[in-house]
Amino acid sequence: MWAATAFGKGNLSEHSERDRFEQTVLPHLDAAYNLARWLTRDDQDAEDVVQEACLRAFRFLGGFRGGDSRAWLLTIVRHTCYTWLQKNREHELVSFDEELDGIESVANPEEVLLDSVDQQSLRKALEELPVEFREVIILRELEGLSYKEIGVVAGLSLGTVMSRLARARKRLQQSLARLAVKEA
Repeated sequence: MWAATAFGKGNLSEHSERDRFEQTVLPHLDAAYNLARWLTRDDQDAEDVVQEACLRAFRFLGGFRGGDSRAWLLTIVRHTCYTWLQKNREHELVSFDEELDGIESVANPEEVLLDSVDQQSLRKALEELPVEFREVIILRELEGLSYKEIGVVAGLSLGTVMSRLARARKRLQQSLARLAVKEA
């Protein structure tokens, strides 16, 4: 694996540190990439962000005192993504509007969604979500983190996690419904 070779060979202390890194971080690389991919919306950018996050994780491994290594790594990936977005796509970090102004409702969105949702539409709808909403949906629905774990990763209170998830799901549902109506 790239991470094992990237840190080279060294003395026993370095070897045990590398082993600890491999045990702590490597099992969660898929989740790290998945989060980075959805936040950056680009495969290459996600790979770059994960690589940087792994370097940070290795550098700060001494500060990890055990516990949920996946949440710890995803926190680092999230911070690395936001740093990257700030440098490369600052316009995407504009705070989201708490209100759902201008979003039309559909008579029965669930039926429309069940009849017409496909992977491409879902991907497009997810990518249209503001980054704050996109991250909580990805962490919950694709990575299976609990609300509490999302709060730890994103540095949010439990109430804020629940609120963002509710808003994200509503926006996602409405976006999918609009796409389905356009296609019909």
